[in-house]
Amino acid sequence: MVKVGVVGATGAVGEEMIEVLHARQFPLTELILLASERSAGKSMVTAFGEKQVEAFSVERAQSCDFVLMAVSGSFSTEFSPQITANGKTVVIDNSSAFRYHEDVPLVVPEINESAMEGKLLIANPNCTTAIAAMALWPLHQHFKLKKVIVSTYQAASGAGAQGMTELEEGTRLALEGKVFPNEVFAHPLPFNVIPHIDSFQSNGYTKEEMKVVWETQKIFGDKSLSCSCTAVRIPTKRAHSEAITIETEKEVSPEVAMEVLRTAPGVQVVDNPAEKSYPMPLTATKKYDVEVGRIRRSLVFQPCGLDLFVSGDQLLRGAALNAVLIAEAKLSKM
Repeated sequence: MVKVGVVGATGAVGEEMIEVLHARQFPLTELILLASERSAGKSMVTAFGEKQVEAFSVERAQSCDFVLMAVSGSFSTEFSPQITANGKTVVIDNSSAFRYHEDVPLVVPEINESAMEGKLLIANPNCTTAIAAMALWPLHQHFKLKKVIVSTYQAASGAGAQGMTELEEGTRLALEGKVFPNEVFAHPLPFNVIPHIDSFQSNGYTKEEMKVVWETQKIFGDKSLSCSCTAVRIPTKRAHSEAITIETEKEVSPEVAMEVLRTAPGVQVVDNPAEKSYPMPLTATKKYDVEVGRIRRSLVFQPCGLDLFVSGDQLLRGAALNAVLIAEAKLSKM
């Protein structure tokens, strides 16, 4: 019997976790939906049928074999260690609370599944990092990355259900010629791009940008990998895109890179400019695989460099899907 709890079940990521558990036929025998006192008692229509949301408690969470956390970092900081204190419940945390703790593995199963061996608390990476990592890891294995330069085009869903709602309502009001307020984002998002995600750090980068640096190095197990990122919020709903430039130690051509990526798990090569085929949020939305395309020689780093473009569903590859894949990998070893 495998009992799975989803904490934060009523949020955008929590709802997506439930959908992925069902779609991938995770062999659970009981699904427990946990949320705040405010949401307790509500009924949710899910792929598993109608379920009642329960108020979160450590004791109830500890009755589960797996707990998927779709909550704030402060909530996870307080409660995730309490849940795993029973020595048996596996907690997969989608927040940033434990990503940079040396004793907590930060996992993309296709890359570093072995890092979570013997661990009960496992961190899910930032959505931007997870999407980029799917394309970068196979290239790193074959050509050894030296430098990675990323510019992101991040959807409103990165700010949760409230972010998507603000974009939708703001767009509607803007089209009617009305003033639209911004509460979730630093500025109004409709018909705009905002080069500001998360708080600014002392080095001039935002925390979102530094997450890409810190997390890529940790997941790849290579602190020598030099990374830089500029993160930009754009008015799309739920799929992130990233323009990536890499410098490699070995010579690399677009043709060979494309063959490497075609055999990589979780990656779909979408690269036929003559047919106007390339990665886009529109086509990456609700897709498990990360789309990779526009693969070409870097005019700066050739013959040891490429430019490429990726798009991936922020709520899936960047959150819910990765969490469920971690649970599947852990279950296979139990």
